[in-house]
Amino acid sequence: MRGGLMLAAMPAARIVLVHGAATTASVWSGVCRSLSGLRPDLSVVAPQRAYSGDLGVEVAALAELCDGAVVAGVSGGATLGLALLAAGVPVRGAVLHEPAVGALVPGLLADVARKYAADGVAGFGSALYGPGWDLSMAPADPAAVERDFAMFRAFEPVVGAIAASPVTASGRALTTVGALSPPARHEAARVLRERAGLGSRELAGCGHAVHLDKSDVFAAVIVELVESVESVESVESVEGVV
Repeated sequence: MRGGLMLAAMPAARIVLVHGAATTASVWSGVCRSLSGLRPDLSVVAPQRAYSGDLGVEVAALAELCDGAVVAGVSGGATLGLALLAAGVPVRGAVLHEPAVGALVPGLLADVARKYAADGVAGFGSALYGPGWDLSMAPADPAAVERDFAMFRAFEPVVGAIAASPVTASGRALTTVGALSPPARHEAARVLRERAGLGSRELAGCGHAVHLDKSDVFAAVIVELVESVESVESVESVEGVV
């Protein structure tokens, strides 16, 4: 109680896990288990995307679900997280691992494109995610991967709009990069930090497919951000009644 008023407890955060290309929502099973072990009170949702190939359609489909939620994504899912921030969707927080960044880092997806051209979906997934991924994780329709990849390759982050997002300005949006990832991924994290104002963290022992290879690590980062958000909101709630 403060100032004679009983403060209502902030609701437990809702987590929305957004999957990327050559995967389905089931790719989040390990992260979901880890989150449940760390914070069983959290509501965790992993929506299945429609693979429309249209960024605006994908953002619109996620917007209502992500309103007021902590959004987490890897690869294409992280790219969609950037698009949600740029579109002004009022998320509660964001943890985005190695998104695409368009012309900010040219050639970031060049090796994936070469492997995709040579070996189709199998080449795409293995080049992007490494040995933790296999073809059973991809959607049944190969054209879904083609549409997704075209969409993510064409993505250009609107850095001004991302920086202007309240969640970015308040330090509640974080990009992560694997310590084992190639230099271009680290450059992307640096550019997003410097030009879009996003927080950045390097994850030891991790590569691009952190949700597959180190689900416990990614879950721990999500929970840490959630608890930071809860702490800030608790302080704001107290200050609001003083």
